Amino acid sequence: MRQFVVIGCGRFGTSVAETLYSLGYDVLAIDKSDERIQEISTKVTHAVQADAIDENTLRTLGIRNFDVAVVTIGSNIQASIMATLIAKELGVKNVIAKAQNELHGRVLEKAGADRVVFPERDMGMRVARNLVSSNILDYIEFAPDYSIVEISAIEEWEGKTLLDLQLPMKYGINVIAIKHGQDINIRPYAEDVIQNGDILIVIGDNKDLKKIEKNS
Repeated sequence: MRQFVVIGCGRFGTSVAETLYSLGYDVLAIDKSDERIQEISTKVTHAVQADAIDENTLRTLGIRNFDVAVVTIGSNIQASIMATLIAKELGVKNVIAKAQNELHGRVLEKAGADRVVFPERDMGMRVARNLVSSNILDYIEFAPDYSIVEISAIEEWEGKTLLDLQLPMKYGINVIAIKHGQDINIRPYAEDVIQNGDILIVIGDNKDLKKIEKNS
């Protein structure tokens, strides 16, 4: 199972950390604010109050063992750049960093970020995608051609098992979780039956995900 460390627990960082944890991943949240750590502590695997630009602290926390580091430090641009640089130097293979603007983004890339995200711009793209597709509820783009999508079950899927639907073969997507009311199944089996009102969290290539939009 992939492990994520989220550095910075403002609104964006908290949303990322809680979403990854709800999808069944191990998540370590780090922030300087003890108040923020207290708020998020029950919603992630581990939460630690620490200075993200203290290299020794990050080394002690073992962040080199995490698959992905998501640097979401807000207004302190210098701290976000330093945290990105340190995470990369400590050996994190995939570092994703939040940028405030294009210049900040370019500096983050030079500091070693494998991907830079612009929350306001990306949110605009997600809203636009939702407007043109009635069954796409949320859209998280992890790479230029690869996304996780929250989708309401299509009527023709209801009453059928995942094995019956053959979604990987028909659409090229994989179901990683099923939400039914307040319950969420993060380990769906082939025998699980899709019910009316279910929400599926699926992962796949953007070109394949468009096939679902056309069937909405």
